[in-house]
Amino acid sequence: MSAASEKIRVLTGITTTGTPHLGNYVGAIQPAIAASQDPSVQSYYFLADLHALIKCQDPRQVQASRLEIAATWLALGLDADNAIFYRQSDIPEIPELTWMLSCVCAKGLMNRAHAYKAAVAENEAAGNLDPDKGITMGLFGYPVLMAADILMFNAQRVPVGRDQIQHIEMARDMAGRFNHLYKGDYFTLPDAVVDERVQVLGGLDGRKMSKSYHNTIPLFVSEKKLLKLVRKIKTNSLEPGEPKDPETCTLFQIFSAFATPEETATMRTEYANGIGWGEVKNRLFEYLNEHLREPRERYQALMEDPGHIEAVLLKGAERARAEAAPVMDRLRQTVGLGRFI
Repeated sequence: MSAASEKIRVLTGITTTGTPHLGNYVGAIQPAIAASQDPSVQSYYFLADLHALIKCQDPRQVQASRLEIAATWLALGLDADNAIFYRQSDIPEIPELTWMLSCVCAKGLMNRAHAYKAAVAENEAAGNLDPDKGITMGLFGYPVLMAADILMFNAQRVPVGRDQIQHIEMARDMAGRFNHLYKGDYFTLPDAVVDERVQVLGGLDGRKMSKSYHNTIPLFVSEKKLLKLVRKIKTNSLEPGEPKDPETCTLFQIFSAFATPEETATMRTEYANGIGWGEVKNRLFEYLNEHLREPRERYQALMEDPGHIEAVLLKGAERARAEAAPVMDRLRQTVGLGRFI
């Protein structure tokens, strides 16, 4: 067995529908980049641009998001020599595998998918006679495409949030079904990895930081814009001198996600001593601005050189296809679609 095959295979997809924000960084980007630098792990990171078409039909937004997300990951230190970093749409074997999996996947399994059930429930609540109104086959079959992403590279571990665990279970179901029907160990059954330590950051209005709520703080906005956004973060009406509860404060939560344990402990004491909200916001801005200064400069340089980003992604796609193409050759033979000679 080669050293490469002994590595733990970890796969992460990033949907290209928006601009990366602080919540993305703390929840997904930071731990993933650390894994990309681990020589004992074979990481696969991909821009999930086929998935993006389910949610967004604005080509300019999808294109801009692909560039911004690629630049963000590279600016923050993704090791594209160790990890395999690619665009999903550059791997034609993935849609082909999606079809093969669709042909063994039970429709009833897809009926139970959370996103589909939520869309149906929304239609029913709105009084629509057709429960499937506005629901595309992309949304309905989303878990099959996700399964193909994972199974193509026989990923063993897939870091996800709790809301995505069901999709990993579905991928296991499809893998097991295919293996059973075609009497072989074609696919590894992946495991979901949920890091309970990963924080979910609050946004400007106190709710979870999310593009859906329009309450995000983009990672690489200018200093002036960053200060403006930090000052917009919602706080209560406690005056300077009154003790404040850090556990219910978005400002403290964001600060502690970036600060050292010692700096967090010091800020906690300041809250107990009644630090004013204006002072907290100033300190948070200064801390974030300093932390993001160098990555922001690298990001701006990358955004001005899309040719470099393209070259990195094409190199990643070449490495990914070197694995995917022989897998699909074998699967075509397995299902009866191989060449005659």
